[in-house]
Amino acid sequence: MDIVVENLTKKYGAQRAVDNISFTVRTGEVLGFLGPNGAGKTTTMKAITTSFAPSSGDVRIGDISVTENPEEVKTRIGYLPESNPLYTEMPVIDYLYYVAEIHGIPKKNREERILEMVDICGLEGEKHKLISELSKGYRQRVGLAQALIHDPEVLILDEPTTGLDPNQIVEIRELIKRIGREKTVILSSHILAEVEATCDRILIINKGKIVADGTAEELRKSAQGNEILHVGIEGPDKDQLFNALKEIPSVESVDFLDSKNGYIEIIAANGMSSRKEVFNLCVKNNWELTAMIPIETKLEDVFRNVTMK
Repeated sequence: MDIVVENLTKKYGAQRAVDNISFTVRTGEVLGFLGPNGAGKTTTMKAITTSFAPSSGDVRIGDISVTENPEEVKTRIGYLPESNPLYTEMPVIDYLYYVAEIHGIPKKNREERILEMVDICGLEGEKHKLISELSKGYRQRVGLAQALIHDPEVLILDEPTTGLDPNQIVEIRELIKRIGREKTVILSSHILAEVEATCDRILIINKGKIVADGTAEELRKSAQGNEILHVGIEGPDKDQLFNALKEIPSVESVDFLDSKNGYIEIIAANGMSSRKEVFNLCVKNNWELTAMIPIETKLEDVFRNVTMK
């Protein structure tokens, strides 16, 4: 079921926490929702989950409007907020029974659905424990189970791996990827590597406005300027090498990097590539080319570029 956000605005007094944004998330897509603190991520997610009404604009889950029919929208959405509010004095299995009852799952189907969630979320060994006895990773699993128990078409996850150790992060990430094959998922996170590994597409918001939208590869390509190579060449002395590289028409600048590898940074002229000419130069002079590493724009650099303007 698609999520369609249309001209969404949320005001707090004179301040616009979300400023006239529009985007669509398709069924079976996992969208990574990024932005610095105060950018409007959580506000947008709360509008989608009907936690409050937008000041203007609308959100549709399929063909259902959050402003016109919020109660119906709630039945289609599973939500794991950042705080993951659980009743810690309850055993896991009792808590899931309680959530299933709230969601109106028929009594005859309730036990089967709960056991399915226990299996999907890897809670078999923990299901009779008090939630207060669980590690943070298992509490997150319980949070995912409560968000999924009514089999929603849409899943909204706000910082689902906050406070987890590396092993737990990998486990939750794999679980989200499996869920995302069948559902529409929006995942908010500050961990860029996690978003890149988990999400099909990335949307970056800053100061209430969308500033980037695309796959990780598309965002990196759009942010790339001149080609940058880190090259290792053995044979000539520094002056000879510097002068020879500077004579290549496609080379804009040459810099000797202060590193144990002794690499040279070569920046190509705008829109050009110097790889072939650097290789040919080494062949012509019988120099040993020990490395040629293209430096790719990192997602962190993309994020910084679009959120610091």
